[in-house]
Amino acid sequence: MTLAGGPHPHSRPLPDLRGHGLRLRPWDADSDADLDAWFRGRTDPEFLRWNTPLRLTTDLHSARDSLRAAVENTADGTSIAYCVTDAATGAPLGHLGVNLVNRVMRSARVGYWVLPEARGRRVATHALALATRWALAEPDGLGLHRLELDHAVGHDSSCHIAERCGFRYEGTLRGAMWEARRQDAYRDAHLHARLATDPDVNV
Repeated sequence: MTLAGGPHPHSRPLPDLRGHGLRLRPWDADSDADLDAWFRGRTDPEFLRWNTPLRLTTDLHSARDSLRAAVENTADGTSIAYCVTDAATGAPLGHLGVNLVNRVMRSARVGYWVLPEARGRRVATHALALATRWALAEPDGLGLHRLELDHAVGHDSSCHIAERCGFRYEGTLRGAMWEARRQDAYRDAHLHARLATDPDVNV
């Protein structure tokens, strides 16, 4: 899969990513289990403390709409939405998204969330490591040069996850994110990034 001067990034099926007891697979908008996980993840108070999505999830109907949009964006290559699951049981644990894919600059921005019952198990760290290696370095990956990660100032756990996965802190973006539960006020964000030329890290 190449992004510039090559075939469409999804001319081949999106591969599952496996490691650290996890399986990252595409979301299924027709699955009740996936819909339930998506709904719970996007309405979780901890998620809403640090994220204000463009499409708010208020009920199962709006959850299905936003999940279908994520699946459609994956199909057209504008973003990649992975469901993070337990490799042994298949239970959904969270979400890993590679967003704002820019084929010309070979860049994208990564984000993630983890369901409450899966926290404290390094799920986000391991999922980010798997997706980063695939997006930057693996032969069937996205062929990116730069992968960015930003988070609201004060979200220390996300900062630690980024650093553990080799995303260097690059500075503070002023007024770059919406305030919690608002789309008319802004807050600062920390920017981290990883380049394909950076050394690999073990997590």
